[in-house]
Amino acid sequence: MAVPCTTGRDRSPPRLVPWHADVVHNPETVVHVEVITPREVPLGGPRAMTVRRTLPQRQRSLIGAWCFVDHYGPDDVGESGGMLVPPHPHTGLQTVSWLFSGEVEHRDSGGAHALVRPGEVNLMTAGLGICHSEVSTPQTTQLHGVQLWVALPDSARSIARGFERHVTSPIDLGGATLRVFLGTVAGFTSPVRTYSPILGAELVLAPGARINLYVDPAFEHGVLVDSGAVELASTRLEANELGYVGTGVTQLTVTDVGGDGARLVLLGGEPFGEEIVMWWNFVGRSHDDIVAMREDWQAESDRFGTVEGYVGDPQRLPAPELPHLTLRPRTNAPTTNAR
Repeated sequence: MAVPCTTGRDRSPPRLVPWHADVVHNPETVVHVEVITPREVPLGGPRAMTVRRTLPQRQRSLIGAWCFVDHYGPDDVGESGGMLVPPHPHTGLQTVSWLFSGEVEHRDSGGAHALVRPGEVNLMTAGLGICHSEVSTPQTTQLHGVQLWVALPDSARSIARGFERHVTSPIDLGGATLRVFLGTVAGFTSPVRTYSPILGAELVLAPGARINLYVDPAFEHGVLVDSGAVELASTRLEANELGYVGTGVTQLTVTDVGGDGARLVLLGGEPFGEEIVMWWNFVGRSHDDIVAMREDWQAESDRFGTVEGYVGDPQRLPAPELPHLTLRPRTNAPTTNAR
């Protein structure tokens, strides 16, 4: 049985340097940032909403165990109709829902019924199989957030389905506000269970702020810019771009350069040392894994269960046709940051 990991590696808490501190950098250390731009894709069923997908991409499939990053909004629900995703399956992963504005009703076959709200993380563990629905509530006028997936390691990918919700607390860093929803950073730890050393946090910078966060050098990191423009180390990132930094870095320096402040999502984790095959909503280890998962969903197998209380048409999303080729494992470029 897998042992849940809540704090990543067993190290003393990272130090925090306020954004206004005079930090002397080692001139021989150069932090290289890989810029990943999103592509637009439709999400959901017949009433699909458009999202910006930064992971997976051809150039990079994972950041730690993070294998999927969708970024959406701000979306005027009065014009778009909002989010309406009928029951659909997942395997071998955890879904992480994080909102900046709006409200989404979650129902799953494990019996969970919850609302996703800003500042509150909802984490669903698929394990061997789960299905769920996501619907923006009638009270929602603007929908804005990220939907993230974490690949489960082989030791945990067949565990029972589950669900956790955690209300985060804003942490004042002096010029920036931090909310830690998974893992540990700046000495603050989320209680939400994960099965790999991992980090997820929201960071809001004041206009002109500069923040230095000490991070685990065994982790690789990604900084997704939700709003504003920033410099990560010395690389400029615009809204919707993601900056990737490999392992071996002890400090991430982020500066607001747009002048209006910025909101970021910080992701990190130890490089995921296993090959995965991702297709549709499934994470497996081989083509045959995916074929079996699809067949079980189409056959309405007990593997995925049923969602109670969902009202909509269709009642479940059918799986798309498999491509006429053998699905191959996803690979990553080297992750060590050059020095």
